Amino acid sequence: MASRKSTKLRIPHSQEDCELVGILEQLAPEESTQGRKIALILHGTMGHKDYLFQKRLALRFPMDSFRFDFRGNHESGGKMGGLAEWVEDLLTIVSYLRNTYGYEIDVVVGHSRGSLVGMYWLCTSEEGQRVRAMVNVSGRYRMHRAYDVADTYKEQWGAKGYYERTVTVARQAVVERIYPHDLEEFSQWNTAIVWDKFPDQIDVLTMHGLVDKTVPAYDAVIYSRALGSRTPGTHSLHLIEEADHNFTNRQDEVVDCILEWWDALNQGRLKTGILMTGVRGKL
Repeated sequence: MASRKSTKLRIPHSQEDCELVGILEQLAPEESTQGRKIALILHGTMGHKDYLFQKRLALRFPMDSFRFDFRGNHESGGKMGGLAEWVEDLLTIVSYLRNTYGYEIDVVVGHSRGSLVGMYWLCTSEEGQRVRAMVNVSGRYRMHRAYDVADTYKEQWGAKGYYERTVTVARQAVVERIYPHDLEEFSQWNTAIVWDKFPDQIDVLTMHGLVDKTVPAYDAVIYSRALGSRTPGTHSLHLIEEADHNFTNRQDEVVDCILEWWDALNQGRLKTGILMTGVRGKL
């Protein structure tokens, strides 16, 4: 009988000292991976491959999956980069999985910054045109709203030229420095690309917490408007009451929702609109 296998991979990068570390989950490790479909699971800012719902989803998802640390995060080498550098990391991962194992990317699941990277890759890569599905969790659309927190940074920017804070990543204290040019570069990222370049065939699930203080929940509505008129691809919107940006204490609910949507996708039951339209559920 087939048994699941988890394998830690260390993937070389074109950038020096930028080895990317991730976990490959295989449902049938003894079988050939040539042409097999795989899911990519992408973390957000100051996150890692086992952060929030990522590991839980990987262990329950009915498909091989790969989740990894972007450069400068947790176990991966290099210096933490901007969104363009994260896209380079994703290209490196996709190429490695294709050339080493023969995997074909079937679904991308992203949280926050990981969603931005995943959607950009889908819009700009040849392989992205063959992907079936995308899950956008807490994804930002209005990039200029990143300046909503700029007042928090101004005192340290004036005194030191950067804002410094200590956060906990994988139970380790990590010092993050944010420079004015970092925020400027981030705010100029082109999310509007999804209106014209997002592949028509991809089914999308957008999930957002209604008390998200990092990315306004209205950004999820904008993605619904941008992606909801495509065909044959669908867009499903799911808003979670009293959930924050990281879905604190709601991780299993996030995974349950993704798996329910995935089942509906594979059964051909998806329709553009609010996820679970017509289902009363627990109100």
